[in-house]
Amino acid sequence: QVQLVESGGGLVQAGGSLRLSCAASGRTFSSYAMGWFRQAAGKEREFVAGSSWSGDITYYAASVKGRFTFSRDNAKMTVYLQMNSLKPEDTAVYYCSARPSPVLRTRPRDYDYWGQGTQVTVSS
Repeated sequence: QVQLVESGGGLVQAGGSLRLSCAASGRTFSSYAMGWFRQAAGKEREFVAGSSWSGDITYYAASVKGRFTFSRDNAKMTVYLQMNSLKPEDTAVYYCSARPSPVLRTRPRDYDYWGQGTQVTVSS
């Protein structure tokens, strides 16, 4: 069992930055692939970024590549999402997720554990 708690969301102007954090509990965190997803109002949940269990493999959605950076610290059982050059279209609730497998996937249905979400709002 893994519990996830996100923090770091908020309101920011276009072009600004935010750093999301996700603190995990559970003894097997280091063997889980981790992902960040987001869901805008009226839209489906979509993959943003994630990594394999070791962090050796990271993957980004095309819409955020070059602007967002995923990182994880297995010793601290925490994953991060550094978001730079934010755009109004990045506005969404951002969710941290864990998959009980070392292999990264990008579909929400492949993830068993979810945080409560943190709102990110980017004003133009």
